[in-house]
Amino acid sequence: MPAIVKFENVTKKFGKITALNDVSFEIDEGEFVFLTGQSGAGKTTLLKILIADLKPTIGNVFFAGENIAKISKNKIPKHRQQIGYVFQDYKILTERTVRENIEVALAVVGISRKDWKKRVDAVLELVGLGDRSELFPQQLSGGEIQRVSIARALVVNPKILLADEPTGNLDWETAQNIVDLLSKINKEGKTVLLATHHEGIVERLKKRTIRLRRGMIEK
Repeated sequence: MPAIVKFENVTKKFGKITALNDVSFEIDEGEFVFLTGQSGAGKTTLLKILIADLKPTIGNVFFAGENIAKISKNKIPKHRQQIGYVFQDYKILTERTVRENIEVALAVVGISRKDWKKRVDAVLELVGLGDRSELFPQQLSGGEIQRVSIARALVVNPKILLADEPTGNLDWETAQNIVDLLSKINKEGKTVLLATHHEGIVERLKKRTIRLRRGMIEK
């Protein structure tokens, strides 16, 4: 499988602070990879570089063959449409139903409205919320809301799913269920990069792990 993500000698500085220091790695298409490290290790900086929210100070970053370290501003929206992003704090619209929250992603990328129902129904089934589509977020548990977030990230059929501490606000059992869901999504062919500082989750799944410590990859 070709590499979908490739970091080449990436350093990111904020003034005198070095957030990432000479980071190099590859992620192959279809892989499930953990990105671990304590708070402040550089995980979020790395993910922000991957979605072109930040540019590296030094080095190259390739996504699906394109060097996003040198991407022009007008190409960033199209680049981000290829990436599904799952946040720790969900970023769900409280005044919209589960279905409407997922439809927002389809509207943003310009998918034809006639295809919405089929796509939304499919991802709701995948994440186990087929019977919750007309409920509002306040009627759901934390784990269910995170499933909505995952469904919204998947509905546009991205090339990779990035999950930034997706279990950070959840109890252990619910966290395990969310990681099992991400593993299931990976088995269906989706590349997954999961950032977490929760060692219990990493140990349980035993997938390839990139460990960051003070901005560097631990060998």
